Amino acid sequence: MSDKAVVLLSGGLDSATVLAMARQAGFECYCISFDYGQRHLSEIRFAEQLAVILGAVRHNTVQIDMSGFVGSALTDPSIEVPLDVDAEDIPVTYVPARNTVFLSYALGYAEVLDARDIFIGVNAVDYSGYPDCRPEFIQAFESMANLATRMAVHGRSVRVQTPLIDLSKQEIIRRGIQLGVDYALTVSCYQLDDDGKACGRCDSCRIRRDGFAEAGVADPTRYV
Repeated sequence: MSDKAVVLLSGGLDSATVLAMARQAGFECYCISFDYGQRHLSEIRFAEQLAVILGAVRHNTVQIDMSGFVGSALTDPSIEVPLDVDAEDIPVTYVPARNTVFLSYALGYAEVLDARDIFIGVNAVDYSGYPDCRPEFIQAFESMANLATRMAVHGRSVRVQTPLIDLSKQEIIRRGIQLGVDYALTVSCYQLDDDGKACGRCDSCRIRRDGFAEAGVADPTRYV
């Protein structure tokens, strides 16, 4: 029997690559996405499609109201998504405690499934300066998970797998191409329109576009 794994799937380039990598490693993948009050829900439609195409056993979308976490451009429509980001500062697109909340839900789901592996597409190289994408955060969460769960107490330690943590965006794209990921079915933009088209101007779009250029791969993104 294959081992089970919970995969956080946002509909983005990174999480799609992680799902493909987990499947290649032989895991039965149970995907989880979040409707957390973000600016757009188009990404969830992409996640649902990716889960099917990339061979997940199941895909669940969890509703969480994080809209009360004011101060983030991703959950507060009164704050404009910045087009220029100071690399020395944490940008206003950071959502307080988002990965902590998401991983906590994934941890609970993993216990229900008796799955000891959780995959998340965090990246410490080409990312927007979010503190909850750092290796130190992942290590701390994994340590907490192994203190907080019945599964770990009974000898099945939890592993938070971050296969993209040290890769550049171009390296991620090349890896995904090798695994057959169709990046036209992924989205990265912070302000997608209702048709799932990217703005082409935000920080996330810039990182994605540069990644394709540096990888020597045609950018399949649909821009406004």
